[in-house]
Amino acid sequence: MMRENTAKAIRGISRLVLGLIVFCAGELARADAAQSQTNIFAPASTPAGNIRDLSWFVLAITGGIFISVGGLLAWAIIRYRERKNDDESEPPQIYGSTQVELAWTVIPVLIVVVLFLTTARIIFAIQDAPKPQAALDVTVVGHQYWWEFRYPKLGIVTANELHVPVSTRLEPKPTFLHLLSADVDHSFWVPELAGKTDLIPNHPNDTWIEPLRTGVYLGQCAQFCGVEHAKMLLRVYVDTPEQFDAWVKLQQQPGVQDASVAAGRRVFETEACTNCHRITGTAAAGTFGPDLTHLASRVTIASGAARNTTVNLHAWIEDPDHFKPGAQMPAMQLDEVQVNELVAYLNTLH
Repeated sequence: MMRENTAKAIRGISRLVLGLIVFCAGELARADAAQSQTNIFAPASTPAGNIRDLSWFVLAITGGIFISVGGLLAWAIIRYRERKNDDESEPPQIYGSTQVELAWTVIPVLIVVVLFLTTARIIFAIQDAPKPQAALDVTVVGHQYWWEFRYPKLGIVTANELHVPVSTRLEPKPTFLHLLSADVDHSFWVPELAGKTDLIPNHPNDTWIEPLRTGVYLGQCAQFCGVEHAKMLLRVYVDTPEQFDAWVKLQQQPGVQDASVAAGRRVFETEACTNCHRITGTAAAGTFGPDLTHLASRVTIASGAARNTTVNLHAWIEDPDHFKPGAQMPAMQLDEVQVNELVAYLNTLH
C-alpha cells in the first residue's frame, strides 16, 4: 500500500513539474509579445500602473506559497519514501502539534489580511481619486455594437475612437469617463490604461484614465452583450496637447459639404440613413447609429472591425454582415451607382 501511495505521489509531482515547465515556456513566448497593446503588464496610465503593481504583489505572495508547499511536499515524499530495509511496522504516530496548528492557522490569516488591505487600498485609490479642474470630461455610451463618445464641455460627439491629451507629472491632465449604456450590459476595457468598468442600463458608472505617454491603445467591450460582442472594439488616441487641440478644432467644425458630391448627399438624405445617423449641416439627426459628421477622419469603421478605406466602406454599406454578422445596421439595398455616390460623399466628411 505504501509503495502504491509513493508511486502516485511521484506521478503527481511529475505532472506538476511538467505543468510548471509548460507554464514557463508559455510565459517566455508571451514575453516576445511584450509590445502588445492589450498587455496589462505594460501600463501607460496611472490606474493601470496601480493595477499592475497589485498583480505583481499578489503573484509574488501566491508564488511563494506555491513554492513553499510544493517544496515541503517534495521533501516529505523523498525523505519518507519506502526503503528496502524498512520493516512492516507502523512508524511512531504523532497526534497533533500546537505549534504546527498555530502556524497553519495564523500564517494564512495574516496573508489574507495583507492581501485584503493592499487590494482595498488600490481600489479606493482608483475609485476615490480627486478630480482636478484641468481634467477632461467624456461621456461614454455603449451600444450594440459600438461606442459613442461625447465631450460635453467641448460640444463634440464621435464614435469608436476616443481622443484624449497626454498627462505629465508637471501638468496632470486625467480624463474622467462617465459610463452609460443605451441597451444591455457592456464593459469598457483598455488594458494599458485602466481596469474593466461595466456600463449598466439605468445605472451610471465612472472611471478615469491618466495616460503618461502618447500612442494608440486598443480595447474592447469586456462584457458579453450579444452576437457581435467580440467585434465591439475601441481605440484610444493619446495625443500631445497640440495634437489634441487640433483634433478638437477639427471636430467642432460642421461637416464639409462639397458640391461635387451633392448626388451622394442626396442619397444619404433621401434613404433610411437619416433615421439612425447624424451629420451636422444636414437634415440627418438620428442617434441610433454613430455620428458621421467627421467619419472620414476616423481610422476604422464598424467599431474597429475594418480599416476606413473606400473599398471597406463600400462593402460595409452594401452588406454590413460582411464584417459583422448580426450587426444592427441593415443592408441598404442600394444599387451600385448609389453606393458609389454615397461613399464619395462620406469620404469628404473630414
